[in-house]
Amino acid sequence: MFIRRSFARNIIPIALATSFVAGCGGGGGGNNAGGGVSFNWLIPADEIVDGGPGKDGIPALNGGLFEDALTILSVKPDELMSVVMVNGVVSAYPHDIMDWHEVINDTNGSAAYVASYCPLTGSTLAWLPGDGHSNTQFGVSGLLYNSNLILYDRATDSRWSQMLHKSVWGTRVGEERQQLRVMETRFSTLRRMYPSARVLTRNTGWERDYNQTPYRSYRTNDSLLFPVSREDNRLHPKTRVVGIHSDTGSKVYQIDSFGATTQAINDQFEGQSIVAVGNSAEDVAAIFSRQLADGTILSFSPLQDELPNIMTDDEGNVWDVFGIAVSGPRQGAQLELTRGFIAYWFAWATFFHDPEIYFN
Repeated sequence: MFIRRSFARNIIPIALATSFVAGCGGGGGGNNAGGGVSFNWLIPADEIVDGGPGKDGIPALNGGLFEDALTILSVKPDELMSVVMVNGVVSAYPHDIMDWHEVINDTNGSAAYVASYCPLTGSTLAWLPGDGHSNTQFGVSGLLYNSNLILYDRATDSRWSQMLHKSVWGTRVGEERQQLRVMETRFSTLRRMYPSARVLTRNTGWERDYNQTPYRSYRTNDSLLFPVSREDNRLHPKTRVVGIHSDTGSKVYQIDSFGATTQAINDQFEGQSIVAVGNSAEDVAAIFSRQLADGTILSFSPLQDELPNIMTDDEGNVWDVFGIAVSGPRQGAQLELTRGFIAYWFAWATFFHDPEIYFN
């Protein structure tokens, strides 16, 4: 089932990619990544690779210009985007922009946060940057682990594995940040769900051809650009899955298998009661805990054609795609976030070993 090898099969020749594409950055590995100070990595140092452009060679965005989803004209209806909710405000970052920048340091009122998208692994995560540092911004380190983005924070120069969502090198090693509510969907669905969402425009201050992806057919072919430590051929490598993981196991649900009508799957993962909810036609999927803070375990049923409201429960509450109760006796409550997100199958399988596949 698993094959451990130095390089993934069918790696695309680097000459076929642009010099800018060379992954989620470049910039030298080893124990001296910070330039003079030696730390030990939490991940295998011999599996960290240089992506090519160098540290900050792929420029992170520090804020940007936004426009309402209802009025913006520069985003194609089928463009995927990373969507974050902070303090009730929905912000969307089109992947045709994030392909070129990967990290955005954004603010919503007084809340600063970092959102990251790795084009190589198809993964989006967002977190609060942390207290006690005057500089809360993150950048692209230029290093990759299992083809996935390694960020660095500008306050301490520590390195952060995106898919492990923790610092893996530096003075903040082992630190995890508070995760934010993130979803991924296409623009046409976002516009219908949240017409007033703030959408990042192409006025980024950088000269990039956002009409062209630097990754060509990478999103759909079965080839990889960089090494991974193991492969699992049960699914196509670029199958988009929403998954949940622990330190010892994981489980995934293929987004294209939920079907044209919404499914709400009351499930268990390592003794944890969860719900996986999704709709393939609308390109939405998420996993939440079914257990509330008071110990109540809810049972969910899907809602049809009511997005962003996506499911109801046995108490009569209605919940939206961010896991917030919009009506019912628990209105205003939030379902607990799980250790999960959307990524390509190959990335999920190499980071979180031997995942259970629900739609199998």
